[in-house]
Amino acid sequence: MRTRIFTAGLAITSLVLSIIGQGCGNAENKAKPVKEIRPAIATFKLETGKLSTALQLPGELSAYQQVDLYAKISSFVKSLNADIGSQVSKGQLLMTLEAPEMTSQLAAAKSKLKSQEAMYTASKANYERLFETSKTPGTISKNDLDQAIARRNSDEAQLEASKAAYQEVGSIRNYLEIRAPFNGVITGRNVNLGAYVGPTGKGSELPLFTLQDQKKLRLAISIPEVYTGYLKDGHDISFTVRSVPGQTFTAKVKRLSGALDLRLRSERVEMDVPNKDKKLLPGMIAEVNIPLPATASTFVVSKNAILDTSEGIYVIKVVEGKALRVPVKKGRETDDKVEIFGQLNAGDELVAQPTEDMKDGSTIKS
Repeated sequence: MRTRIFTAGLAITSLVLSIIGQGCGNAENKAKPVKEIRPAIATFKLETGKLSTALQLPGELSAYQQVDLYAKISSFVKSLNADIGSQVSKGQLLMTLEAPEMTSQLAAAKSKLKSQEAMYTASKANYERLFETSKTPGTISKNDLDQAIARRNSDEAQLEASKAAYQEVGSIRNYLEIRAPFNGVITGRNVNLGAYVGPTGKGSELPLFTLQDQKKLRLAISIPEVYTGYLKDGHDISFTVRSVPGQTFTAKVKRLSGALDLRLRSERVEMDVPNKDKKLLPGMIAEVNIPLPATASTFVVSKNAILDTSEGIYVIKVVEGKALRVPVKKGRETDDKVEIFGQLNAGDELVAQPTEDMKDGSTIKS
């Protein structure tokens, strides 16, 4: 019995000492500060590189020549000789207009011209007779001869004015015939027989015809400012259109505006596109592929090394173990690489994957 009591006492004493020891150990552990271990930040050395890329830009195809034909005088459509889709040649008659008042004006001008011709013929004959008679001294006074000369000159001036008026009415009457100014295809017709047309009437809201030269097209694109130095006059480019999948077309640079659009900060460039088979249509949107040749004078970094914030675009440069934000501009890009331009030098140490927490002066442990 005594032996059992002694054994139980030893067990209780051991349990109490164990609990006390654990409490002391936890207190010591809590008292010791935990040392924070910061992970190392990956960095790299900045180097120049070559980045061959191609710039993809949308472009718009338009007719090489296009004109909207309107009526110059108020008239009615008398005949139509062309319709949408008609192939026409330069000078071909497209439409005849009718203006009855023009016929009466032409007749009046012609009648006045005939009258002036008769008056001039009479005054000229009168002067010539007086002049021949005046050769005999004392027969014709000098005043009568001067009056005859003045009358003849006045009638001659009136005759020239009548000729000019007649020609003017005749020229205006020629506007009743609408002719094609160049070879092309009619792509729009907005009138019918008997319709009223004119420069001030209802018929002037839409053109009579729209004529396009589609054998050669213009391809216009806007080159962003940073890429304006890569495209020159005479360069060949390629492009595709959705309506002809799988086929690549070529064009040659012909016209550069030589100035930047102040709103878009881009330069307008036009290219000529042969289109004899008429696979391409004016108004189509083209995907233009512009090759950008590689150069070895630029810095090329991974896109992960760029810190794009609301305040600007930066890279983090490590200077004596401290972070320094350097503003940069991006150039050409590929899937994972990008050109950068800024106050940088070859061999500068940059952070490989910067974050917005890295402020100027932050400690960088590489």
